Amino acid sequence: MADLLNIGLSGLSANKTALAVTGHNITNVNTPGFTRQDSIQATRIPQFSGAGYIGSGTTLVDVRRIYNEFLTTQVRSSTALNSDVKSYLSQINQLDSLLAGSTTGITPGMQRLFASLQTAAEDPANIPARQLVLSEAEGLAKRFNTVYDRLYEQNQFINKQLSAVTEQVNQLATSIAGYNDAIAVAAANGKAPNDLLDAREEAVRKLSEFIGVTVVAQDDNTYNLFIGSGQPLVVGPKAARLDVVPGQSDPLRSEVQFVSGNARQGITSLITGGEMGGLIRYREDVLDSTLNSVGRLALVLADQVNSQLGQGLDLKGNFGQPLFRDINDINFVQQRSLARLGNSDPTANLTTRIENAGQLTTSDYQVEFLNGTDYQIRRVSDGQLMTWDDDNDPLTAPVSTFAIGAAPGPTIDGFSLSIASGTFAAGDRFLITPTRNAGSTMQSTLKQAEELAFALPLKSDTSPANIGTGSITQPTLTTRIDIYDPAAQAALQTSLRDTPPLRIVFTSETDYEVYDIGGALVGSNTIVPGQNNTQQVTAGTPPFTFEFTLSGRPTTGDNFTIAFNTAGVSDNRNALQLVGLQSRATVGIDPNFPGTTGANFTDAYGDLVERVGTLTSQARVDQEATGAILKQATDNRDSVSAVSLDEEAAKLIQFEQYYQASAQIIQVARNLFDTLINSF
Repeated sequence: MADLLNIGLSGLSANKTALAVTGHNITNVNTPGFTRQDSIQATRIPQFSGAGYIGSGTTLVDVRRIYNEFLTTQVRSSTALNSDVKSYLSQINQLDSLLAGSTTGITPGMQRLFASLQTAAEDPANIPARQLVLSEAEGLAKRFNTVYDRLYEQNQFINKQLSAVTEQVNQLATSIAGYNDAIAVAAANGKAPNDLLDAREEAVRKLSEFIGVTVVAQDDNTYNLFIGSGQPLVVGPKAARLDVVPGQSDPLRSEVQFVSGNARQGITSLITGGEMGGLIRYREDVLDSTLNSVGRLALVLADQVNSQLGQGLDLKGNFGQPLFRDINDINFVQQRSLARLGNSDPTANLTTRIENAGQLTTSDYQVEFLNGTDYQIRRVSDGQLMTWDDDNDPLTAPVSTFAIGAAPGPTIDGFSLSIASGTFAAGDRFLITPTRNAGSTMQSTLKQAEELAFALPLKSDTSPANIGTGSITQPTLTTRIDIYDPAAQAALQTSLRDTPPLRIVFTSETDYEVYDIGGALVGSNTIVPGQNNTQQVTAGTPPFTFEFTLSGRPTTGDNFTIAFNTAGVSDNRNALQLVGLQSRATVGIDPNFPGTTGANFTDAYGDLVERVGTLTSQARVDQEATGAILKQATDNRDSVSAVSLDEEAAKLIQFEQYYQASAQIIQVARNLFDTLINSF
């Protein structure tokens, strides 16, 4: 009877615990990260009797988590991937709307500017039409400014968000380290502390929303967490931390450092996964290149328009003034160079001049000094070490090491470098951003409509005494006036004013001679009568070359005059040249293949919009895919580990019946004992 009583008591105890475990499951059905638990029973050691071994009841062996490590790891990795894509998509969606919008995009502004130029070219003396050109130029500049401001705000948001995410990562890392310590202590008795394990697992899952982590389980039930390329964020009960600091190369771009004790390591480029990984990926792959693309377009457009205006004359007969701010303004050339923190001379900096805007790329450049004077340039986008062929001799290898000086060095991808201030030493580094900030600095500076140079400086006249049928087209100046070299510009303008008129006198039906204003012979040539003969003449000091076409059949003594266009009020030839810039390939020209590469303004901006649109579309597909993968992984884990209320309700009934049956065993033992006592 004592054996029967012990058997009943063991059943009562075991089923009471089973009911408690079931109740615990039910009450935590909505607890994040909770894993369903189950009680494990085993028979007690049987007692031997003459008839054999007789059972002595049951005992509770363990309360086990219904846990699958593989499925949990899938959820963790899927969470990191989905968070990465979501943060990336949230940023690129804004960029796509900004660049392609009719009110914020740059294409409508460019179209309106060139449409106003076309209208003004139809009547070059019309002041209201000229004023419209100035208004549209100002509107286009403001569009560039607006796009840059929005992109800059995105960069600032990423900086702030990296700081916020880093705080969350540090808090979770500290929490996980605390769980490790508590679990190691609690597991010292050989049993798993299920609720602590669940809490730690949920903390690791939350951490995966912010940054990709690698989890390595240890023998003492603790977790070691690694990020980046293997940096130990959590090791047992100790946690390192992350810190967001201004970038060493660019203070406006925050960088992430891994801090362990007194040691610091920059890991920005190593971080993948989670919200932090998505933000960094967007900044490196999309935002930086977009800033540079918008800046390059602003530089090329301003350079081409200003340069073309510099070739013409305004309504007052003066040579043209720039419509937009000088791309090599003294306030900008040093802002394109950023000294790295820790350089030998904190005051040292470089001057970055745009020498050929059409050859600019959308990359940044890393300059490293080999000693106090020699440096190398590496293009960041592809890591290529830049070279320069100083003599174009195929037998001489291009050089990759350059000497810094006060004068501009060789032109590399459209820009040159020189000393701005300070001294240099081996190991000094500078980040060169030729196009990064050009969108913010673009500004319309021309305020007087009469100063728009729509006429060309030379004109041709036919002598009324000519007998033949020869005719001449209006001349075109092929020598470019360099608006970025004031001395050379002034000298050439003076030469153009003082050298004409030039007289073209035919000495026969096929031969002509050219005389300057003083009667000196400056050239001669031959034509084919009855055909279009394109001719070039060089005159003046400094010399300039112009081009014209002779046709028809001139006779001996016929002459033509090339004069300075002092009264070019109705001349629209330079205005037509300005309109032609819209379709001319001037952006992204490869110096090795001139004339075969490059894009016009609209196509260059269209390529940017198309690229961002394609990346946005791909990001949306990625979000749907990663969301489906995460849901599937979560469902798979929940099918094993989550609490089912129906199943737990059935278990309640089952264990309640078991409990009642065990109580009945005790009741039977009591009745038997009473019967035995009463028999005496």
